[in-house]
Amino acid sequence: MKYLIEFIEAKDVTQASIFEHLKCTEEEALLVQYICKRYVTGIEEISVLEMLQENFSAEGYVYLEKLGLVKNLLDLGWMIQVSFGQVKAHEAAKLEILTTSVTPSISLLRLLEEGSLEILLPEVKPYTDHLEYLQDQFDMVTLLHKIATFKQGFADNSLSIGRLKNKLTLLTTRIEERLKITEAPIVVEEFFKEKDLDEKEQRIFLALLKEEYSGGEGHFRDMNTLIELISFDEYEKIKNRSLLEDGAKLISEEIIDYEEILNMFGGVSRSFYLQEEVMQRIIHPTKTKKVTKLKLDALVKEQEIFEYLKPVTTLEDVVLHPKTRETLNSLIKQVDKEVFKKLKEWGIKDRRKGIDARIIFYGPAGTGKTMTAMSLAKTLKKPILSFDCSKILSMYVGESEKNVRKIFDDFKELSTKAKVEPILLLNEADQFLGSRSEGAGTSADKMHNQMQNIFLEQIERFEGILIATTNLLGNIDKAFSRRFNYKIEFKKPGKKQRLMLWQFMLPENADYEEGFDIAALTGYELTGGQINLIIKNTAYKVAVREESVFSMQDFIEEIEKELGSSFDGSKSMGFKV
Repeated sequence: MKYLIEFIEAKDVTQASIFEHLKCTEEEALLVQYICKRYVTGIEEISVLEMLQENFSAEGYVYLEKLGLVKNLLDLGWMIQVSFGQVKAHEAAKLEILTTSVTPSISLLRLLEEGSLEILLPEVKPYTDHLEYLQDQFDMVTLLHKIATFKQGFADNSLSIGRLKNKLTLLTTRIEERLKITEAPIVVEEFFKEKDLDEKEQRIFLALLKEEYSGGEGHFRDMNTLIELISFDEYEKIKNRSLLEDGAKLISEEIIDYEEILNMFGGVSRSFYLQEEVMQRIIHPTKTKKVTKLKLDALVKEQEIFEYLKPVTTLEDVVLHPKTRETLNSLIKQVDKEVFKKLKEWGIKDRRKGIDARIIFYGPAGTGKTMTAMSLAKTLKKPILSFDCSKILSMYVGESEKNVRKIFDDFKELSTKAKVEPILLLNEADQFLGSRSEGAGTSADKMHNQMQNIFLEQIERFEGILIATTNLLGNIDKAFSRRFNYKIEFKKPGKKQRLMLWQFMLPENADYEEGFDIAALTGYELTGGQINLIIKNTAYKVAVREESVFSMQDFIEEIEKELGSSFDGSKSMGFKV
């Protein structure tokens, strides 16, 4: 405690060992000395008014003119306000400080204890391996984070931005000096050169790499946090967002990727991470064998059960009933950090952080069931595997019961190999979900009941998101109904929704006859799938004409053909906008 005792006993504070580290004036140092003297006698909080009145003249209210000294010490981080509410210190008027209390900051106490706050810089010597290099770079990320935290304006245990920037410069220079004399290749530096990453892109990469090594709670994965690390003012924050948006080098070259998460307030946040191939290259630099990730779509091609669907729309692109959208948004919120924490505390969810949902989409053909399932997958950035349930009997004659289990076993195996959690879509699941036969019945009835029992068992054990589509809900067995925690009806669109569908689906760059009236088309009771099909068929017809102009009559002819069809619009599986 020699530095503390020396400082509080100093007749001339400018001669104390720690004075040069305070980076403040002599008057300000005297105020620091005053609160330290009181602190060691057990008085932790000091009234600003009392401190100024005891150190400066009350005549003519001279002490009020010294409020700026206190404000500067707060900005430097040597004092903390303990009764200031939620207002940021740098935004406060000087007079607001007068009626508050202050206490020594942790930074000041550490300085008094150790005599210096300078970081221990690495020696200028070659790096022996990439881990030693990464430790220095991770220290650099920590400094960037401290600067970002201090810029928030709270007078806590952070040091001044000026001193932190100086340390950042020293550390960055020292890393560069060590790299110059290092002969052994450093895999991260080689990667930076290969990808031609600039300084800001490198810092984003290193922050995400630090997160992987530390196994933290994902603090550095947040988009806003990453932008704070590379920005020193509000203008830079706006400009630097482009580095983490679709089309940016880090994303387009598959160096990093992100998950979009709907938070509990309805907003969407992005959580970033390094691609697995990149991580393997950095963590295991000595491996000569190229690490390849098994892609789910490639694995699916090697089997005959599932179809790999590639969504092109999100939930924002689909016309949905407000209640349906509300239900799906509620489902998505399971991945929100605060929501998951509550569910875990209540014993509803275990350690698994993913969404657990068994959903039935029911309604007439062409109302968007499959399209919505695919759009949900796109919103959650998950792949989707589809199985056509109507094929189960024809595909596995005589072994239907055995192969119901195989559907789920193969799905789990594919997920494990590809290290992803796809959505399982069971299309046309009516025969799985229908009421079971009572009594002995025929052998076919027994086989069907057994198949359904196995299906029921697999549904009960399923982890993740499972969506079953069916045209009818009324004949679903109650045992199955209880296993599905979301049942969402897809109705035929009303006139208002049909207008939206026509407006969104009609080609924007096409020519239409004078007086073309979209509203008139909404009078025909069509599903989204039917509207989509009619527009396509009309387009094929109009495109071969010398003058390719769409007329009302063109659409009416196709509408009449569709409404007169015995297929009842089953040609299309959904609609998008």
